[in-house]
Amino acid sequence: MEGKNALRGLPVYQPGKSLEEVKQEFGLSEVVKLASNENPFGCSPRVWEALQEEQSHTPLYPEAEAPQLRGELARSLGVDPERLVFGNGSDEIVQMIARAYLDQGDEAVMAEVTFPRYKTQTVIEGGVPVEVPLKDGVHDLEAMAAAVTERTRLIWVCNPNNPTGTIVSGKELEAFLERLPEHVLVVVDEAYFEYVEDPSYPDSLALLKKDPRLLVLRTFSKIYGLAAFRIGYGVTSEAIVGELNKVREPFNTNRIAQRAARAALTDQEFVQRCQKANREGIEQIQRQLVEWGLSAFPTQGNFLLIDTGRPADEVYQSLLKQGIIIRSGAALGYPTHIRVTIGNEEQNRLFLQGLAACLEKPFTERG
Repeated sequence: MEGKNALRGLPVYQPGKSLEEVKQEFGLSEVVKLASNENPFGCSPRVWEALQEEQSHTPLYPEAEAPQLRGELARSLGVDPERLVFGNGSDEIVQMIARAYLDQGDEAVMAEVTFPRYKTQTVIEGGVPVEVPLKDGVHDLEAMAAAVTERTRLIWVCNPNNPTGTIVSGKELEAFLERLPEHVLVVVDEAYFEYVEDPSYPDSLALLKKDPRLLVLRTFSKIYGLAAFRIGYGVTSEAIVGELNKVREPFNTNRIAQRAARAALTDQEFVQRCQKANREGIEQIQRQLVEWGLSAFPTQGNFLLIDTGRPADEVYQSLLKQGIIIRSGAALGYPTHIRVTIGNEEQNRLFLQGLAACLEKPFTERG
């Protein structure tokens, strides 16, 4: 039996292949996964210490409003607790936004190449995705503003953008917001916020205090290393939180995830170490790319979109057979690019070694 009309032809989201899947398919004992922008350093050890306290609570439903996490995160961010909404990963909040704000035929403006769930959730709700091409891998905010009509309800800005890793600056975002009509909600997805080092990056939390049309998404899945727990959050006005709560499932963030996030939040030294190691990993890979005459978009995330000069699917398959899982850019409109997560030093070396074999490039291992 077919589902509703909006689902016809809608592709199913394809995550990166799992370690177990690749081991079994190719008969490998060791596999490196650099496909899903996960933290190669795991999570803070404080998480596992804190979770020991939760053993007696497993029969109980979680707190629907996540009051302890809400209070601690609000203090950390310097925002009112009532401005926070939590989700089963920030992905769920994307779904909640579309469900709360899109009626049949409403438009949602987004980049042509960006996180695919914006488009998927728009289509599911009967909305019309309006896709605007990137400009040198960056959101073209001027063109996005020009694409707004009286039917536009949402604008999605992924910053840093996935898969390019590029950012729009604070000045650009402020000027963009000033051009928009009052009826448009602007969602700025900052899943990779903690990795950003560019000083021009927006202070979005300061902006949303002045602009009630803004909603900022962040997550504990990336630098905090809690992807398996599934917990993300949004910061916005109390009025928008109220609308999202109408479509939020009652117990959408589980108790274990809430406790893990609270513990992770207390260990900012771990976050800083991961950020430093990520920058060193980017430099490690980029140095080799320069030697090979290859280019990548300037990233502020924990991944690189690299132009290999060859069909991306071929490069993807070659690396897969060597036990290196990355993502092909073929389906993204970048037919010769691959997206690779920044791993630890050894994982990056193995990736470069595998890429060298695929591209028939010289590679000298560095100690």
